[in-house]
Amino acid sequence: MSRRIVCWRHGQTLWNIEHRFQGHADIPLDETGLAQAARAASLLATLRPTMIVSSDLQRAYDTASALSRLTDVPVHTDKAFRERSGGEWEGFTGPEIKERWPAEHAAWEPPGGETVAAVAARVADGITTWLDRLEPDGLLVLASHGAALRFGIAGLLRLPDHLWYNLGPLGNCSWSVLAEGREGWRLLEHNAGTLPEPVASDDR
Repeated sequence: MSRRIVCWRHGQTLWNIEHRFQGHADIPLDETGLAQAARAASLLATLRPTMIVSSDLQRAYDTASALSRLTDVPVHTDKAFRERSGGEWEGFTGPEIKERWPAEHAAWEPPGGETVAAVAARVADGITTWLDRLEPDGLLVLASHGAALRFGIAGLLRLPDHLWYNLGPLGNCSWSVLAEGREGWRLLEHNAGTLPEPVASDDR
């Protein structure tokens, strides 16, 4: 068995429902989000994670804690896995952002926030740091946020930046699975909500 990573997005929040840019705002899970976390944790627990790391924001930490309670694996927190900073956009809805900042909205670059490249580097570097502590056959579950995980995965896979948006978004409490191959990390599943199935193939 090679090392594996489960990149797990947090459960639903009220701001998700209202389509507000959350960023670094510390918004808690709502009742649906708590239920999503419990359901997903019951599935992920069967994979026997050996390490759980979470963003320090409450919505990700509470999601990770649902898995920790089932597995007795402690949750480590790391600011490297926070969501992309939205700067002046945090708390505003998409239509409000488009009306107030039309040029920045078109480029999807929040004033005072982080660039996509900065997020990709931050999250990929954070993953690499924790992988140094993961045993050769270990499974790291990383509880984080939609954009942070999407671009962190792209960074870890060393995808050129013009392909980053080819990775689709992650739904609330969905996850992606990566495994270490002979030539680096490989994306096995993306935006999944069921347990990974073994893949038999002729390639390496």
